[in-house]
Amino acid sequence: MAWCAWRASVCISSISNACSSLRSSIPAWSRSRAISEEVYPLRPIGHVRSPFRQKFGIPRQAGLIASVGARVQITAPYDRIEAFRGLEAFSHIWLQFIFHQARRDDWKPQVRPPRLGGNRRVGVFASRSPFRPNPIGLSLVGLNGIQRDATGLWLEISGADLLDGTPVLDIKPYLPWADGVDDAEAAWAGEPPARLAVRFSAKAAGTLAGAEGERLRRQLIEVLALDPRPAYHASASRRYGMRFGEYEVEWQVDERGVRVTGVDSTTGSD
Repeated sequence: MAWCAWRASVCISSISNACSSLRSSIPAWSRSRAISEEVYPLRPIGHVRSPFRQKFGIPRQAGLIASVGARVQITAPYDRIEAFRGLEAFSHIWLQFIFHQARRDDWKPQVRPPRLGGNRRVGVFASRSPFRPNPIGLSLVGLNGIQRDATGLWLEISGADLLDGTPVLDIKPYLPWADGVDDAEAAWAGEPPARLAVRFSAKAAGTLAGAEGERLRRQLIEVLALDPRPAYHASASRRYGMRFGEYEVEWQVDERGVRVTGVDSTTGSD
């Protein structure tokens, strides 16, 4: 009996020593309950220059508006051309960025996506809402060129859904064979958004003369066709306005679609 007790004691001691060795082999940070308190400082590598000067009116996803261009101004010390060597051979890039005008001190586990009428709730991680625990966004945009001039290094992009001044955290090339999923399912967001017809009042059309006016008209059609109104706004009597580039744009929505009632230059009015 004494021998059996001695063997049991040895086994228990061996197991205890093994567990202690296993625990010591695991990094301290993975055992600490304070892991959720860790902070990882990030520094923007650049900022977006976009005609979207306010949140209202920005497409809710990237790639929906081809005619509206934007630029990413790369910030020193990241503006070294060798850091971008080879990127010009890719047609599209991923931009990781900060929702800098959607930051909150707290976060909510559920949100109400516009695609669901602004009434149904889903988990924040089942949405692309900018109101997230970490306000980080991801957009796939077209890369139209890389340029350096007297003001710095610029990436010319298209299809952006980004507010002017958006801080960019990182840039990665898009790989069709890795990033595209042919049989992916997207639940309630499986179809592209419906588009409204857009027409212009005589007053608004009168301000869109010439090549520059025609370009602006095409851009406004693409932007407003996506119906940027809040999902809970359905009244035809409401008037809406937004800043787009150097213009103030006003419109209404009726049974025929969007009617643009005013396009006024803001040059010299600020």
